[in-house]
Amino acid sequence: MIVIKSKQNPIVKQISSLKDKKGRRERGTFLVEGCKMVRECVGSGLEVVLVAVCEGYEGETYSLPTVVLGEDALRAVCDEKTPQGIVAEVKIPQNSLKPPQKSCLFLDGVADPANIGAILRTAAAAGFEEIYLSDCADPYSPKSVRASMSGVFYARLMHGTRDEILQTLSGVPMIAADMDGENIFIFRPPEKFCLCIGNEGNGLSNEVRSRAAFTVGIPMEGRVESLNAAVSAGILMYLLKKGV
Repeated sequence: MIVIKSKQNPIVKQISSLKDKKGRRERGTFLVEGCKMVRECVGSGLEVVLVAVCEGYEGETYSLPTVVLGEDALRAVCDEKTPQGIVAEVKIPQNSLKPPQKSCLFLDGVADPANIGAILRTAAAAGFEEIYLSDCADPYSPKSVRASMSGVFYARLMHGTRDEILQTLSGVPMIAADMDGENIFIFRPPEKFCLCIGNEGNGLSNEVRSRAAFTVGIPMEGRVESLNAAVSAGILMYLLKKGV
């Protein structure tokens, strides 16, 4: 068994490059770290290009191309401070823009990768499989993938400009999330809709806001003026699905 120990090894550099957006774009792959995440990724059916395990790793193994790394080499490829002994290089799905089959999400300028990941996690749990993204943080960054807790493996992510996405969503009632919107607890959504979540600081773009058929908000008490984007998205997703 050959153990790769040098951080300068081409394979180590290849996997390590996936921590950066440039590397992911050039290779068309992303990094998945940890026993549970790799297991769920393999089970999701996504194409795993390569698995790397630490020397002495005793966890699950897969019938996939595998390399063994020394501890220093593994730390070099991992984004997590405490690697769990296994990482995988996974092909990024290429999904073209298509009209949604069910109710969907439009993430309009969500900038924090942790928020993107958390939204994907809740979306998977709430049954929102089709997600459109414009001018957002990379959902395949290590931080976003971790925050998604496997949600990113099951979502159909479609990227485009606002105009392209709005054209694709033509005919689908759009629900804008805004603090000054109609009380979500009494709102009754249409059977099929697109929930639009905006930037953490600036909210939805004017283009998306102007196209929305409805605007909903979460009533708040006390001195709290707003909620985290991912928390708001989660509350809205569940309440809207309940209201259908």
